[in-house]
Amino acid sequence: MNRLTVAELKQLAARPDVVEMHDVTAQDPELLVHLKGTQNSVPVPRHWCFKRKYLQGKRGIEKPPFELPEFIKRTGVQETREALKEKEEQRTMKSKMREKVRPKMGKIDIDYQKLHDAFFKWQTKPKLTIHGDLYYEGKEFETQLREKKPGDLSDELRIALVMPVGPNAHKVPPPWLIAMQRYGPPPSYPNLRIPGLNCPIPEGCSFGYHAGAWGKAPVDETGKPLYGDVFGTKAAEFQTKEQEIDRTPWGELEPSDEESEEEEESDEEKPDETGFITPADSGLITPEGFSSVPAGIETPELIELRKKKIEETMDGGETPQLFTVVPEKRTETVGTAMMGSNHIYDMSAVMGHKRPVTEARGVEVALAPEELELDPSAMTQKYEEHVREQQAQVEKEDFSDMVAEHAAKQKKRKAEPQDARGESKKYKKFKF
Repeated sequence: MNRLTVAELKQLAARPDVVEMHDVTAQDPELLVHLKGTQNSVPVPRHWCFKRKYLQGKRGIEKPPFELPEFIKRTGVQETREALKEKEEQRTMKSKMREKVRPKMGKIDIDYQKLHDAFFKWQTKPKLTIHGDLYYEGKEFETQLREKKPGDLSDELRIALVMPVGPNAHKVPPPWLIAMQRYGPPPSYPNLRIPGLNCPIPEGCSFGYHAGAWGKAPVDETGKPLYGDVFGTKAAEFQTKEQEIDRTPWGELEPSDEESEEEEESDEEKPDETGFITPADSGLITPEGFSSVPAGIETPELIELRKKKIEETMDGGETPQLFTVVPEKRTETVGTAMMGSNHIYDMSAVMGHKRPVTEARGVEVALAPEELELDPSAMTQKYEEHVREQQAQVEKEDFSDMVAEHAAKQKKRKAEPQDARGESKKYKKFKF
């Protein structure tokens, strides 16, 4: 496999500045460089190829303390807290312990109107990172060039280059202008307007090599400017065309199959608005031939896939009964039952129409092996005798004596005094 070199990849790429030395090892280097040079693309963090761990170089560096924003500093809360802290350090241990037991409130006295204005009137937006701006080790120590533009000289740079500072400072040319007139404008900024190179010099200035002069205008053998309208006579000819930006939206979701089917149905339902009417009689006639449908079977005009019961319930049929009120009866006597009550519910009215009457079935009976030879009449007689014995046994059981005994015990316990019950308890006496 022939691998591209870094120089060859830079020549093929639209943005050579994004090409790195390890991009040539990718499966498709041209696609990788194209993706890296796409607008609003977020790069992979640069520490992916570092051998040492992330932020390993920041060990031992003291972290600066947090500084309050300027609009909070204006309230004076920082000076008040520092003064209170100094006063706290001068106190004795005894006063500090007393303060813990009985703390005093309202030590920091701040005007709440100032505090309200600080957050709702003078608050400023903090500095936020832009899209795709990732943090890397040592980023905070780099020079921030976001507010600086190419071609604008700051006062510090002018002083370092021994250039005048003030309102007429723009009339003095920079020292690199003569080199630009000889070798051309910087290739990284093709649309940058530089006076004396591709745009007119300021008023009151002149070309030449004396002090304060703007060198020699770059022209060809015929006297025509090389890089732009340096004399200010033909501005229309040297207007640079701005780079055309494709503003069509990208990343849109493709229409689903259901939406495409709905669109096709709507297109079919629309009438033909072209103005031509297809004649009914003179149309094409399908020739007679073999039919794929077997004889005797006709294709229905409409195929119903949904269940009719579901449609009837959705359209609004009869609403099923959600509950039934059970009638209640009151009796004066409790009865002989153990858990008797004077409230009785009539379940016959509910059970009568609620459940359908099931067919009468036989009764399952457990028989011994020797009883299998009995005829059905003998089995029926034996089963009825067994049922009568169980009913007689249930009737014999009477819990009235148990209830009476329990009530007597409760009555006797209530009659005893409280002290007598306490004395009956025996406690162990331990000797020390």
